[in-house]
Amino acid sequence: VISPMCQYSAQDGVLDDWHFAHLGKFAQGGAGMVFVEATAVSAQGRITHGDSGLWNDAQIAPLRRIADFVRLQGAVPAIQLGHAGRKASMQRPWFGNGALTGADTARGDVAWPVVSASALPMDAAALAPQALDAAGRAELTAQFSAAVHRAGEAGFDIVEVHAAHGYLLNQFLSPISNIRRDAYGGDREGRMRFPLEVIAAARKAWPADKPLFLRISSVDGVAGGVTLEDSIAFCAGAQQRGVDVVDCSSGGIGGPATAAKGAPKPYLHQVPFAAAIKRETGLATMAVGLIVHPEQAEGVLAEGEADLVAIAREALFNPNWPLHAEMALRRGDMAAFASWPKQYGWWLERREPGLRELEGPKLPFRGVG
Repeated sequence: VISPMCQYSAQDGVLDDWHFAHLGKFAQGGAGMVFVEATAVSAQGRITHGDSGLWNDAQIAPLRRIADFVRLQGAVPAIQLGHAGRKASMQRPWFGNGALTGADTARGDVAWPVVSASALPMDAAALAPQALDAAGRAELTAQFSAAVHRAGEAGFDIVEVHAAHGYLLNQFLSPISNIRRDAYGGDREGRMRFPLEVIAAARKAWPADKPLFLRISSVDGVAGGVTLEDSIAFCAGAQQRGVDVVDCSSGGIGGPATAAKGAPKPYLHQVPFAAAIKRETGLATMAVGLIVHPEQAEGVLAEGEADLVAIAREALFNPNWPLHAEMALRRGDMAAFASWPKQYGWWLERREPGLRELEGPKLPFRGVG
């Protein structure tokens, strides 16, 4: 699976040829499933001005073009829907990844008000959010439902509800960002209430025969945050409301989930979360996070630790990673070229014997680290 990866390059939520080429090459590269990046259910729910959106019908056609092409290459088109909450109204990462400033305004990226579970900014430099009241929660739930419906109109086969990485639904789940004293805060049950309402609404808006995914931060990774036990309970509730697969990530409640802080993360560092949630709930899970080598991905599946394996930045480095992985795991069997697009495979299959003769007994396949 190719994970959602924000490109911060949309215009008013509308995707363009960059996104078509970006996602299309992963489908050509042998992925089984390709996710469109985090797509906002409202303009106010965008992380940046460059985010993908599905809050109006004008945004459907470019997404349909992508979904159709992905499917034609034999992959499953999928889309992640979310709301950034207090992490909205931010700079595109190459401009600083912080709160919008006067320089951003000069570029046309003007700040907007943000919302969250509680009126707590992410940090001292961030915008102060407004705590969502009953009307705000009802509006946002309706926006999720409408976006799910539009995802169906755009031809996607899978919708994923984004409740990870410190965005709005994670903000309700985490004791760090949710200090409410009403029914939507306090203990674990209260903090789960609104995310579960959104999931139920998404399931109702999505055809029963199509899978509904849920991305979570299995742990916040900071003291006082979401624990694995919290996430197991949340996933059990999500399962009751129709979630089919849990996408098990982590972190992000206090900053970017992918920020390099402290010691580097080890390979497969989030796989134990997927394994635990699968074991404790019986739900299918997807493992993600520094799965780089084909043998690592195959091992996760062979050991039953997850049902799907997702890669992200490794696919940016090598869009043909799945095809290369197949060849590596088949030890360079040239029959694997049958999986390549015919426009490529017929050339490469004929070239390979000559290259092997030139290179001699080297690694079974070139190009996979």
